[in-house]
Amino acid sequence: MQAIELQAQITASHEIHLQLPTTINAGIVKVIVMYDMQDNDITINPKKRSFGQFRQQVQIDSGFDDELSPEFWLGQSV
Repeated sequence: MQAIELQAQITASHEIHLQLPTTINAGIVKVIVMYDMQDNDITINPKKRSFGQFRQQVQIDSGFDDELSPEFWLGQSV
């Protein structure tokens, strides 16, 4: 696998147009887009968690502490 670096501009419709060198043969390629974050980019602020926020919304099965069968440990059960 080889790599080349090209400069491109992202259009308002979120497209990138590239002109590849003629030395690159037609075929399947992997494209990786790297970009710098700018001040006006939207950042995602995760919601604050609070202790007990899911209290009484999660239930653990009564057999949770039961011993697992040998078939489980041998990879024979589904």
